[in-house]
Amino acid sequence: MDANLYLRDWAEHYRASLVDDVFPFWMKYGLDRVHGGVYTCVDRDGTLMDTTKSVWFQGRFGFTAAYAYNHVEKNPDWLAASKSCIDFMEAHCFAPDGHMYFEVTEDGVGLRKRRYVFSEAFAAIAMSEYAIASGDRTYAEKALELFKRMQRFLSEPGFLQPKYEAAVKMQGHSITMILVNVASCIRGAIADPCLDAQIDRSIETLRDCFMHPEYQALLETVGPHGEFIDTLMGRTINPGHCIETAWFLLEEAKRRGWEKKLTDMALTIFDWSWKWGWDEEHGGLLNFRDCKGFPNQDYSQDMKFWWPHCEAIICTLYAYEATGDERYLALHKQVSDWTWSHFPDPEYGEWYGYLHRDGTPAHRAKGNLFKGPFHIPRMLVKARELCLEILENKS
Repeated sequence: MDANLYLRDWAEHYRASLVDDVFPFWMKYGLDRVHGGVYTCVDRDGTLMDTTKSVWFQGRFGFTAAYAYNHVEKNPDWLAASKSCIDFMEAHCFAPDGHMYFEVTEDGVGLRKRRYVFSEAFAAIAMSEYAIASGDRTYAEKALELFKRMQRFLSEPGFLQPKYEAAVKMQGHSITMILVNVASCIRGAIADPCLDAQIDRSIETLRDCFMHPEYQALLETVGPHGEFIDTLMGRTINPGHCIETAWFLLEEAKRRGWEKKLTDMALTIFDWSWKWGWDEEHGGLLNFRDCKGFPNQDYSQDMKFWWPHCEAIICTLYAYEATGDERYLALHKQVSDWTWSHFPDPEYGEWYGYLHRDGTPAHRAKGNLFKGPFHIPRMLVKARELCLEILENKS
């Protein structure tokens, strides 16, 4: 493989996919030009199926639209779309107690909360990226305030409803890993000691609690001090989630001059998770595995979802950049070939999100409350940027 030619070709492909396919689809069918913000519950051809708005995606599209503006082209429509999502969130998506909703109506009436702070996480990265794009520091300050509010919600006993009864002591991988990325995104717009401190705490927790070398796995749920919980839930591995964590860590390692301990940790997580996740029979990444080899209880355990493949594309490029080992470039080709031969819809554009194990679409919808303009465009922007950086460093 001619690595330079390969990376140049992919850099061009990522840009074309974003500019000619993914963003036009969501700008046409998702953007709400009446109430503001974005719809995501759309059918294969963009037909709106449900006007309920995902609050996660107000933040997620607010972020990706500004992120593309900052790193691909200064398209004023993208910047306006980001601002529309942020304005909608600020006007409608915060409940009286300061905790954000999970779902709202198209005109912003709160419908449902969940026991998480992911709505706040995505709102914060949108505000920080928009601050960079617009030059308006007040949005960076809002992002930082929201991050500190998230930390307070997480630490204040009883504010967030626990998943299980108080007698069940556990901690989850999701919030630990997402705080690394959220703090990193905000740090790009504004400096504060709490951001670096949170990243350090999350890294320590991931290393000391969630990594279990005896199973060569990063687990989704462990005890308060990392204790192995020998239940169906406690044995669950989410390969895509773990691979996403690995690239968050590699991004941080890169910022630290490829700090060896952190780089090795991230590569170990990726290598473990690839082995657990890659489907040797049909290709693609499986959703869930059990670290003892038992059947996983989730009904979608052997399906192929869009987002883990996006994370793997990013992570393999980071791993190659970190090491120069062409094994990671070969894995990038492996996951990319499978992804582009199964997820994109050549007739109506954008990607299918949910495939059966054999790679055939499980349904035709392009979006819902969890799938929309985030993982795919984030991958297209980030992967293009990585390809160009690797090429620049090679020259």
